[in-house]
Amino acid sequence: MKTLVLIRHAKSSWENLEQSDFERPLNERGKKDAPEMAERIKERGVKPDLIVSSPAKRAKKTARYFAEEFDINKEDIFLVDRLYEAGTDDYEEVIRALPNKHEVVFLFAHNPTITSFANTLTNVRIDDMPTCSAFAASAEVNSWKDFLESSERKFLFFDYPKNPLG
Repeated sequence: MKTLVLIRHAKSSWENLEQSDFERPLNERGKKDAPEMAERIKERGVKPDLIVSSPAKRAKKTARYFAEEFDINKEDIFLVDRLYEAGTDDYEEVIRALPNKHEVVFLFAHNPTITSFANTLTNVRIDDMPTCSAFAASAEVNSWKDFLESSERKFLFFDYPKNPLG
């Protein structure tokens, strides 16, 4: 079985307007939300075999908070340039290229594409993935290529920091 958890980066800072979009760091709320969301996902019993992230500073830092919660070395986070300023076709290519030995992959990236891509995975539709939200789907397949081609992908959960049910 393959499980994909899409995670939008935590809230970023707009304090320095001279800073490039790529270099924007997390703000204080983002630094609080990321470890809390990692813990909530861990409580669901979902643990990544692989963490894949956009190389943008805010996505990479969010991924590091999750890695810490799951006792994964931050150097083991796989940074994929293609996930920054990506389209849904880029997400598909990244997923197709995942090593099949990994059963559970956490993928950290950006809106609006992460929301659009989440809406292609199952029959569950969301209007927007808030910062640090997570959308998870699984399929009874042996390869990541088959995961994308499966018509039997199952929605697992959608959670976000301000979720009253979280």
